[in-house]
Amino acid sequence: MHRRLRLRRWQKDALDAFEARSGRDFLTVATPGAGKTTFALTAGLRDLARHPHRRLLVVTPTQHLKHQWTEAAADFGLHLESSWSSTEAFPADMHGVAVTYQQVSTSAAALRGPSDDAFVILDEIHHAGAERAWGDGVAHAFELAARRLSLSGTPFRSDRNPIPFVTYGPTDADPWAEADEAVADHVYGYDDALRDGGVVRPVFFPRIGGEMEWTAPDGTAMAATFDDDLDRTGASQRLRTALSPAGEWLPAVLDQAHEQLLRLREDQPDAGALAITIDVEHARAVARLLRSRHGVDAVVVTSDDPDASERIAAFAQGRAPWIVAVRMVSEGVDIPRLRVGVYATTTVTELFFRQAVGRLVRWQAHMRRQKAFLFLPDDVRLRTFAAQLAQARTHSLKRREEEGEQPSVELDELPPEGEDQLSLFQAISATPVGDPSSVFDDRHPEDLIVDDVVGLTMEIELAAPPPIAGAGELAGALTTVPRTQRKRELRRENTDRVRMLIHLTGLTPEVVNARLNQEVGIPAIGDASLAQLEQRRRIADRWIDRV
Repeated sequence: MHRRLRLRRWQKDALDAFEARSGRDFLTVATPGAGKTTFALTAGLRDLARHPHRRLLVVTPTQHLKHQWTEAAADFGLHLESSWSSTEAFPADMHGVAVTYQQVSTSAAALRGPSDDAFVILDEIHHAGAERAWGDGVAHAFELAARRLSLSGTPFRSDRNPIPFVTYGPTDADPWAEADEAVADHVYGYDDALRDGGVVRPVFFPRIGGEMEWTAPDGTAMAATFDDDLDRTGASQRLRTALSPAGEWLPAVLDQAHEQLLRLREDQPDAGALAITIDVEHARAVARLLRSRHGVDAVVVTSDDPDASERIAAFAQGRAPWIVAVRMVSEGVDIPRLRVGVYATTTVTELFFRQAVGRLVRWQAHMRRQKAFLFLPDDVRLRTFAAQLAQARTHSLKRREEEGEQPSVELDELPPEGEDQLSLFQAISATPVGDPSSVFDDRHPEDLIVDDVVGLTMEIELAAPPPIAGAGELAGALTTVPRTQRKRELRRENTDRVRMLIHLTGLTPEVVNARLNQEVGIPAIGDASLAQLEQRRRIADRWIDRV
């Protein structure tokens, strides 16, 4: 069975470059929303079609992204087990597994064998340099892989820990790269995507000034606006003061953001907003402000919430207006209906800022007006990052202006760079200044290029995924139902039948489970393939009928 898949031009160019590469490693840096997942799964499927014996392994930064990749892979007929752990046998009835970098660091030895001659996708590969244990785990687990496709949504450097399977400059391909700078094999930037049209949204950055007062750790009374020149410690204390829910600045900015969201929802009723906050307590305080000031019950997702992935998925599919998060929605999470953001965190690195912007840029087909807004404290560091992105955006829009398609816009002035520094302090007051409404006037230019622009997409032939053993009813079928989801359903159905048998026979759970497992020939239900789960359920049904 063969299908045809329409790829964007950059995806086809990257795929051609990847397949022409004789080496094992390939690094693609593409702006969030450009379609890295589609590119990577297309490359993986075509590779597995040529090498049916190979496994597919996907490594992601978070648990939520594991499930997101699993669902995306199912659309290609590729089935990944997202609940695999090193205590279980590697699933023989799946094309492979999806794991996190944290899992790799603790299960590298268990993954090394299955990844021998495998196709490995390393999503947001810069995470492998976050901790030495993560990088060491990735290097050991996937040393023998046949192909390693690394992805990143942002240009990155390795200032401390080198990242496995990444080439650092200068190289023949990039002789001007610095020694600690990763050299990508294919780059597709935000400005490239805006220029193409129909790929990402233009993002605008309302910057809100303010007057802050606080007490420094040594007891010194401090007061400053965002225009005052402070050292990095003072700048960080000023930012934390502005973001205090007890002040006036944060509530006022939330008001402005909510007003903008309501405007957008007039044309797009399901448009959503995201507030990125400092920590769990701060996230809950922001949610309380939204409830008290606007009657909005925001969805709150934090890392200590076991249901965070389900909450994010439900928000993505629903119509709720606000989601409040710490880091759970900062990277990779696909919620195309997000149109408004509030940057209410003290994390002021360029990487994190670009990840936050990436949550708002995802293009939705068949919508003509799609500008997005990220409300910022007028901090010099954030101002710099925003200006750099705005410059790329404006250059792209100016190019269309020259072609008679856009009104003119002005570039923001680039201020000096700042550095990140967190500090303890006592916030006293924070008051917004200026007229924030002027920076998101509806007269702003916007990306008017619609999806499926002629010449910017092309079709390729996509072979069916290779068959895998032990798939039961789904063997050989091209289905968009994730096999891991079907296995979870069958485990639940088996559990329901065990409960029924306990009730009908008076036997203990241990006896019932042991007898069913013995009939199927498995040591435990966690080791069962899809076909074995189906067989176990049928055996249980016959037992129930006999009783």
